[in-house]
Amino acid sequence: MRILLTVNPGILVPPALYGGIERIVEGLVINLQRRGHRVALVATNGSTCPVDRFFPWPGKTPLGRFDSIINSLAVMRACLRFRPDIVHCFSRAALLAPILKLRTPKIISLQLPPQQKTGRLIARWGRNTVFTGCSEHICASGRKGGGEWVAIHNFVDLEKFSFQKAVAPDAPLVFLSRIEAQKGAHLAIETAKCSGRRLLIAGNHSPTPEAKVFWHEKMFPEIGRNGIEYVGPVNDAQKNDLLGKAAAMVVPVQWDEPFGIVFAEALACGTPVISCPRGALPEIVRDGVDGFLVNSVGEACAAVEKLSTINRTDCRRHAEECFSSQVITNRYERLYRLMAQEKMKNA
Repeated sequence: MRILLTVNPGILVPPALYGGIERIVEGLVINLQRRGHRVALVATNGSTCPVDRFFPWPGKTPLGRFDSIINSLAVMRACLRFRPDIVHCFSRAALLAPILKLRTPKIISLQLPPQQKTGRLIARWGRNTVFTGCSEHICASGRKGGGEWVAIHNFVDLEKFSFQKAVAPDAPLVFLSRIEAQKGAHLAIETAKCSGRRLLIAGNHSPTPEAKVFWHEKMFPEIGRNGIEYVGPVNDAQKNDLLGKAAAMVVPVQWDEPFGIVFAEALACGTPVISCPRGALPEIVRDGVDGFLVNSVGEACAAVEKLSTINRTDCRRHAEECFSSQVITNRYERLYRLMAQEKMKNA
């Protein structure tokens, strides 16, 4: 098949440093090409992902009226030149406006809950168009606006994460995420203190004023005390080492997490997860099997005491069976073929 992928302007594929959807797209490209498909990409100039055809965005931003117009036309030109069997959009859905009425099957993949108005418009005017969400949580929100929705999770590159069958008796807890209130970094500290465990905090600072206040008021006074240590942002190798040696990853989110690749990354190392039953977390963590989903610091402390009941092999197996790049590519590939078959039936 001939597959055209789009990623928002301003995003390099692969990313120069850490990236979420950029890595998903890169892995999808590599797996699809290995399976004999031809893949084209519309992305920011300077992207180095190896594709059969590359089409750079003429506009630098995903927003703004002028850039939106010229970038939409760039998608149309890419379709005319590459003639894809499938257009798979990981960019703003509005950039597909010129091709919505084409018979070419179109998939719009979302990482956040969609605006209901946008979903209704595309469901009404789009031809041969299907939405995917990175979780059933996202799809449930999207279905309120109409259209056909399929939940396909994000994936983890298992080759980058080493399974650790056992850890030291005094292994620390780890918090790995953005340092902000909605990720629950302060609650991870409280959990470590009440359970008497060391806590290693890794992640970058959000630049928002609220996040800066959170750091200075809730985090900084705790660093260097009671076994609480901040190690800063980490690359892939450091993340693998950090998670692999942890007794558990504690990220008690205080918002409806759309997916959260880091949770699947922890499971890939065999590391249990302690978080909250919000957003997509119940789709990633099986409570009592891969970790614990808690509603308070008290419950989190009790979960730390029960970590010995979690089989780290089961955590790794869950990541392999549900969140590997091969499994998720299989799901996308089946959707591609199904939509191509529907197009032939309706020709």
